[in-house]
Amino acid sequence: MTTNQIANRLVELCRQGQFETAQKELFAKDAMSIEPQSSPDFEKETKGLDAIMEKSKKWSNMVESVNKMEVSEPVVASNSFACTMHMDVTMKNKEHWDMTELCTYTVNKDGKISSEQFFM
Repeated sequence: MTTNQIANRLVELCRQGQFETAQKELFAKDAMSIEPQSSPDFEKETKGLDAIMEKSKKWSNMVESVNKMEVSEPVVASNSFACTMHMDVTMKNKEHWDMTELCTYTVNKDGKISSEQFFM
């Protein structure tokens, strides 16, 4: 797949809330995920697809409801792309989060996402 095809597929799956499918289909086994900051719940850097998928499950288990989610069209370069993701969620502890992240991705020579990084 080209970077453009990967970007469009990731956006399509994220808009449908199919994050696990996106990870299994599009991410390299040795991919890295970088958060804007570490927290008690998440490390700043997560290495490997299995660990990234586990992080996603942990996030999902913390969310009570997704009130709104929007993903922008991707902006694509030769081996990287970016999009914004706006999420309005209610956490299980009843805390309300309304946030927009800039999500950046790098695609390796094998046509898989090798890294993702999020900025607030």
